[in-house]
Amino acid sequence: VIIDDRNEPKETANAFRKLIDQDKVVAIIGSLTSKCTLAGAPIANAKKIPMITSSSTNPKVTLTGPYAFRVCFIDDFQGQVMAQFAYEDLSAKKAAILYDNGNDYSKGLAEFFEKSFTEFGGEVVAKEVYSQTDSDFNAQLTTIKNLNPDVIFLPDYYQKVALIAKQARGLGIKATFLGGDGWDSPELVKLGGDAIEGGYFSNHYSKDDPDEKVQEFVKKYKEKYGSEPDALAALAYDALYFLVAGIEDAGKVDSQAIRDSLEEMGKYDGVTGSFTLDKNRDPIKSAVVLKIEGGAQKFVKRV
Repeated sequence: VIIDDRNEPKETANAFRKLIDQDKVVAIIGSLTSKCTLAGAPIANAKKIPMITSSSTNPKVTLTGPYAFRVCFIDDFQGQVMAQFAYEDLSAKKAAILYDNGNDYSKGLAEFFEKSFTEFGGEVVAKEVYSQTDSDFNAQLTTIKNLNPDVIFLPDYYQKVALIAKQARGLGIKATFLGGDGWDSPELVKLGGDAIEGGYFSNHYSKDDPDEKVQEFVKKYKEKYGSEPDALAALAYDALYFLVAGIEDAGKVDSQAIRDSLEEMGKYDGVTGSFTLDKNRDPIKSAVVLKIEGGAQKFVKRV
């Protein structure tokens, strides 16, 4: 049963209630973003229906209760990965952060990046905010420009990042842009063009990873859809087959048995890497760092 929640938390809550009360599902895959999953997860927990989100990275998601699972790493790990990469690999000493203060994803990543970067010995010279509806960032970027940071952390989704990058380059800012998995879309380069060239972001997998499981997935996906799978596609695939493994291990299609089986599974080998779950049912797994080079994503390293 498929329901589109239109990325609206209220719609997600309605969808979860319908799926559980009317459709009598035994498990739910979703939602996509943290703000939506946080609206659905308490309902799943109250009704004792296991749910697996493929890509909601906010740490609070699985703290809603024992029926909430995920197959993606969480925001504090992403923030730490990019802070460490900036400080150690790019030798950055000064960083600026520009983020959406009304978006938990953007805000969380900004906080974790700042904490880690300063712990490594770097200095965050500016923390500027905007709201979701903003499209002019010149005031914030002018403040940042005057402080001359080595890197600018842009923890948002690709549409906004592309817009900010173009305006920053228009002001003559030369700093390297950094971000999280919200950057992951072919649209980033289409929208941002040369402005985003040379930027780095953390992600859940790379289609260029030579791992046999990854390449088999990429091949089948291209055959079916005529395009290359991004991380959201790979994570959704892992979420579904993690559930399948849980059902198989449980030996019956029963919500409680599936939940217990998922929690006790041990190591699971997915397209986005192998993982085991910690006490909060969050996966312990690696991240990859990708670079925008020549208008394409280039695999840099696994962290």
